[in-house]
Parts: sequence; structure tokens; C-alpha cells
Amino acid sequence: MSKVRRCGILLPVSSLPGKYGIGDFGRNAYEFVDSLVRAGQSSWQILPLGPTSYGDSPYQSFSTFAGNPYFISLEDLIEEGVLTEEECDAADFGDKETEIDYEKLYFNRFKILRKAYERSKIAENPKFRVFEREQDYWLSDYALFMAVKGRFEGKPWSEWAEDIRLRYQYALDYYREELYFDIEFQKYMQYKFYEQWGKLKAYANEKGIDIIGDIPIYVAMDSADAWACPWLFKLDKDNRPVQVSGCPPDAFSQTGQLWGNPLYNWEVHKNSGFDWWIKRTAHCFTMYDVLRIDHFRGFDEYYAIPYGDKTAANGWWEKGPGMDLFRAVSYHLGERRIIAEDLGYMTESVKQLVRDSGYPNMRVVEFAFDERDTGNAGDYLPHNYPKNCVVYTGTHDNETLVSWFQNITPKERRMVRTYLQDFHTDPKGLARKIICLALGSVADLCIIPMQDYLGLDDRARTNKPSTLGINWKWRLKEGQFNREFEEEIRLLAMTYGR
Repeated sequence: MSKVRRCGILLPVSSLPGKYGIGDFGRNAYEFVDSLVRAGQSSWQILPLGPTSYGDSPYQSFSTFAGNPYFISLEDLIEEGVLTEEECDAADFGDKETEIDYEKLYFNRFKILRKAYERSKIAENPKFRVFEREQDYWLSDYALFMAVKGRFEGKPWSEWAEDIRLRYQYALDYYREELYFDIEFQKYMQYKFYEQWGKLKAYANEKGIDIIGDIPIYVAMDSADAWACPWLFKLDKDNRPVQVSGCPPDAFSQTGQLWGNPLYNWEVHKNSGFDWWIKRTAHCFTMYDVLRIDHFRGFDEYYAIPYGDKTAANGWWEKGPGMDLFRAVSYHLGERRIIAEDLGYMTESVKQLVRDSGYPNMRVVEFAFDERDTGNAGDYLPHNYPKNCVVYTGTHDNETLVSWFQNITPKERRMVRTYLQDFHTDPKGLARKIICLALGSVADLCIIPMQDYLGLDDRARTNKPSTLGINWKWRLKEGQFNREFEEEIRLLAMTYGR
């Protein structure tokens, strides 16, 4: 990471403002980049950009390589002439300015993108043909996977007919011919996604803004990755999971967390020289400038839960690939800017892996005042930070600062006030003081969620883990990141030498 003190804002692309139901790569994204520049920021941290599945989580995607078609700018397609403004305005993407309606997006976004595809004459576009060839290592399987999923009414691939579920050659040939235009439609959406994202990222970089992306450690079971490459995962002869991912019971959850992702067959990965991981990481670095590796401790040890269990209580720890993986990535890709998401209970071996990698790890101020955490809380107090770390007030999984302070215990609130030596300020004012605490720390990089800068409560929370139907919905209002607000943040950055 750069030795210059830097700062940035965490805001998912989905949370950008705009009139078509969800944030996208259109005008508002470019305006957000301009706002970051005027606000004295150097980084924009986003969440994974993959196509979301049931539950709408960017951490449960249909592909680790594909992009989310929801982020394709309809404004750009109107300018191209493949859609009209009247068509886009007539589509029902929901009517709430600050909340995404995923059900309406699902039923209406693809219909309008299909119109754009049918008018695009994409097969005659030489740039599309180049994209197809260059991305064939994942694109063909993904496009077929999504087309077949459509044929089977959206069911997970584990419930498809056996011949295509197990990828018999005659079945692959049949569906490639039968679903030719559905497959091409999927490829078209990926082409437009990467074309638009490439332009937006180039614009941000030209303005001095780094994009910090996020790579989930696991892939979804219902994904093109697991369907096309079952040997990379702990699946049985019928391609059913043997063990799945999660976290053990702790002070925060009596039964642990059952994530349900298939676990990697690390022996196979190691024998291949970690080829899939190198491709995956290289792909990420075509999309982002800095990569945050989610659940970093899972590369040291990972928690395995028997498939079919209803909770995580009966799981056990197994050894991960450790530095062998990161040495392979470094050997093939050179030194890259990577952040280790090492949150959670930190064993000595995880700490050693972070040290051996040299990657900056994360410090979250909210975690510093948790009276239940007797092991690691002190690591999150700003006076204990090393320079080689990234400080956050909270992450996408946490409460906003304002609601966090209101909801912690009286003892924890006293700890916060004592640390700040402030016994009078209201929660919104204290939230700003905690932001200043993070900005003023020695950490090389400071990232603040947009909701915390705005002083919003949990109605603007991005995600509450282990819940469904209420997450990933919040959006910024048009004009909320205004010139006065930009100047306020710029002065904070200047004050703390960032």
C-alpha cells in the first residue's frame, strides 16, 4: 500500500442515486467520483460486483467472474439508441428513492435489457467478438449456466435434470444449440457491464481515485463456478456438497453462522499451482486497483460443517492453504495492493499469516468497545494501530455509528465517552468525533462508510448478517453528497493530513 496517508469512502455501486431503481454505471457514478475528488478523497471502496442470487447479497453470486447486469446504465443504452427514454421510464423498478426493490428489478430489468440486446446487432460488433475470445475461460460456462437456469425456471443447478447437472457432453451440446440466443444475451450483458465499468474505472483513475474492490473467499453453491468446476470443491460423485462453510458458536451467536457455501478442495488447488485462484485474482485486478480479501482467516484455517446440518454447532477447523497460495499469486502477478480482512477471532497463526503476507489488515473502531470480546478488542483502539493497516469506523456488516452508540450497553457507552473524554455530546456529534479519531490515527488508509459521514441511523444500514429480505437496499439521495458536504469532508481530510 502507498506510504502516503490516504482516505476514502465506502459506498456500494448499488447505493448510488439514480432514477432506474438501483445505482449503476451511469451519470450519477461519474458525479460521485467528482464529489470524491472535491471532498479530498483518494479511494472509493465498493462491494463485490457479481450478479446476485436469492437474498440479493453480493457475497452470494452466480459467478466469481461475471458482473451484475443491474449495474448496466440504461442512460448509456438510450444514448446508444438501443433503448428509448420512454421505455425506460415506463418500466417499474420501484418508487422509493432511498430503497432498492429487488423483486421489481428482477422482473423488469432483464426485459428491458433483452430489448436492448435484440436491437444491438451485437453479433456484428468486432469488439464483442474480441471480448468473447478473451473472456472465454469463464464467459462460455457462465452464459450457458444462466441460460439453462432460465430454462429450469430459476432453480439451482442441483435441481436440474441429471444430464445437464452433471454436464454430459450431449446435454451441453443440446442446450448450447437450443438456447443459442439466450446464451448470446447473457454474453451481451457481460460485454456491456465490462465496457461501462472499464470506462468508469478509467475516469476515476484519471481523477486520482483508486477503486478498492472486494473478493469473497467463497463462491455460492448455485454458481457457474461450482457447476462448471466441481472438482475444485468438496463435492461427492453426484456433485452434492460434503461440507459447507460457516463460523463456530461464540459470544455473538450460540449456534454459530451457517453460510452454506461449498468448501474448496485445497489439495486439488495446490496440485494445480493454484491456477483457478491466480485467474480469479488476475481478473479482479483488471476491475480494481486494490483488492480486499474477505474472511482472510479462512486461508489459515477454515470452519467445516457437515452438509445438511441446520446450525454450525457441529463443525470443526481444518487447515487452509496459508502462504502457499499468496506466494503463488505474488509469483504470477507480481506485488499487488491487497487488504486482508482479518476480522473476527484472531488466533496466533492467523496473525502470523497476516505478518507473513505483509498485507495491511483491518481495524474497526466499533469493535474496540465490545465488552464481550476479551481477546481482540484492544487491537481496535486507535492508540494501538500500526501504520500498515486500514481503519474503518464500521463495515457494510455493522450498524451505523449513530445507531451503534445508541444500542451498545451502558458500560460500553461509558467506555466510548471515557476514551473520547466527552461526556455530553449527542450520538450524532459523537459519531463525527469517532470519524475524526479514525482519520487522526497512524493508519496509512482510512475508509469511512458514507452513512457515518452523513450521521444516519440504522434505517440506512447496508447489511445485518444472518437476516434475509431487509439488506443491501439503502441508496443515497440525489443531491445528498452536495458541495457543502464535500467541503466539510475535504477539511477533515486536510486537518488530519490525508
